[in-house]
Parts: sequence; C-alpha cells; structure tokens
Amino acid sequence: MAGPHRESLATSYDLLMFDLDGVVYIDGHAVEHAAESIAAAREQGVHIAFITNNPSRTPQQVARNLTEMGVSASPEDVVTSAQAAARLLLHDHGPGAPIAVLGAEGLVAAVREAGLDPVEVGDARAVGIVSGYAPQVRWRVIMHAATLIRGGLPWVATNTDLTLPLDDGVAPGHGALVRLISDFAQVTPQVAGKPRRPLLDETRLRVDGDRPLMVGDRLDTDIAGAHEAETDSLLVMTGVSSLADLVQAHPNERPTWIGHDLTALTRPGIRATEQQGAFRAGPWTARADGARLVVEGRGETPEERDAWWVAVSAAAWSHLDETGREIETSRLVPPGTEAPPG
Repeated sequence: MAGPHRESLATSYDLLMFDLDGVVYIDGHAVEHAAESIAAAREQGVHIAFITNNPSRTPQQVARNLTEMGVSASPEDVVTSAQAAARLLLHDHGPGAPIAVLGAEGLVAAVREAGLDPVEVGDARAVGIVSGYAPQVRWRVIMHAATLIRGGLPWVATNTDLTLPLDDGVAPGHGALVRLISDFAQVTPQVAGKPRRPLLDETRLRVDGDRPLMVGDRLDTDIAGAHEAETDSLLVMTGVSSLADLVQAHPNERPTWIGHDLTALTRPGIRATEQQGAFRAGPWTARADGARLVVEGRGETPEERDAWWVAVSAAAWSHLDETGREIETSRLVPPGTEAPPG
C-alpha cells in the first residue's frame, strides 16, 4: 500500500477518473459524501472525469443527472464505454462505416459522434456490430445479432460487467449477454470498457491530466482496468466489492489505496506498515492467526475507517501470497457497519 503523501490524496494527482455506479451514485441516488468530496478536489485544481462502463446514456444525460444530484458536471467531463467502443470501430473500419448497434441511445449517439453510421441489427450494409447494456432490446434482435456474429461480423462489446448495483442488491449486467453470445457464436469480442484499457485511454484523450487516479468500487473492472492502464487506483467500499472480495484479490486486482468512501480523497493516503507478520494502519493491527484474520484496535472516525480496510487488506494479501489460500474473515465487522444478526 505505497504511494504519494501530500496534503490530500486528491492533490497527489492531477486527474481523478470516477466510476459512477457504486461510487458517485447507486440506482440514481447520490452516494453519501460523494458530491462534497468531488467538489473539494475540483476546487483544489484537480481535473475531474466521470467514466462509466454503462453505455446506455449520452454524456449530456449523465452530466444532467449528476448535476441534479448535486454533483457539478458538464458533458465534457463524462466519458463512456460507448465512446471508447466507437473509437475502436472508427480505427478498424474508417469514417462513415455502417455499424450495427445492439444497444441504447447512448451507444447510437457515440457511434454517430465518432463519424460512423449507426444502423439497425440486420442491415446488410453493416461492416461491424457493437453491443451495450440496453434492457429494452427484444430477444429476437439479440438472436439475430448472435447469428450475425457467429457468421463472422466483427464485434465490439462496450463492457463485460456481469452485474449492476441497485438499491436492493445487484442485477445482471451487459456481461451476462456478452457471455451468452460468446458461448453461442464461439467468438470473443473486442472490449472497450474496464478492465480493458480503451476507456481509460479515451478519458486521457478527452480530459487533461498527466497523473491520473482511477476511483472505483469494483476490483474486477475498475481496479484491474487501472492495472492494465498502468494507473494508480483508489477502491471505495460503497459499491459492489465486499470484504470477502477484497481479501481474495490477486495482485492485478489490488488497489493502490482503499477508502471507506470518497472522503478518503480529502485526506493523505494511508498505507500499512509490517512488523513480524503484523500489519498496522492507524489504530488497527491485523495479523494471521492460523487460517483466521485477527484485527485489534478501535476507531470510528472517517480516517480510522479507511485505516481498518488498509490494515485488513495488507494482512490478507500477505497471507494469500504466502499460502495460496484465502484467509478467514467471516467474524470481522468493518467499523461503521452493524454486525450481522446471530
């Protein structure tokens, strides 16, 4: 858990790339502390980008919704996997190429904005096909697209997220459809969204910044994508990833920093120190006791909550790397959360 130590974690970088679902909002509602933490970073001169694997909405729609939630945003601040996919298609097929779109309005708009010609699935002129999250697409259209892909039509997928966070849990994401079509067609698509790097590269092309930080809630997309793009990352525990996910993360899914929520950006970054197999961060000490992780300490402030996650993850990853086995954490309760009943 190493990295820069300056006035705040945010000002250690000049570009913050925020994932949306699970970080800034969940199911249309702002995550607690998100608006003020992002505003504080912007006021200190840090460039802000909102990036999302969800291609269903246009940047204008995303910016408007963010503003309504109290998060200041312009369309130029928003970068979507649809835009990254469109750039891949433009590179492969050239300006004006007809592209079949299996997706929603945001994907159609991105294809058109890139100088390509979006057409319906089944249009004989199409030289490629792009797919993205769109729950309103009918099953017969999906079947037609899968048949075309199986027949050799080049395919770009905006993302492969298996789940989407909602207020009452998670729902199937576009990755479930990608898996279905891939299994049927025996084809692996070119992927634009995280954890592949085109979306992060697209963001750096559109928003100024030489020292970017990826801020996300998913180990398998946000953090893995940051590794692939050789970018530092901050994992916040407000979305999909849980303690159980964190302790079994392999090196390419381990964040540079961990925070309980986005207020971590307003404070110096925290790292764990190790002494004789025990890992200390803030008031917490975490160590392996056989196959079980033991944590000692006490604290409820925002900084102390961040430190708990840092100590626990450092000890858990050390145990995983040394033994090849995930450490037992079922009895642990992160500060600021309630213990499970029973």
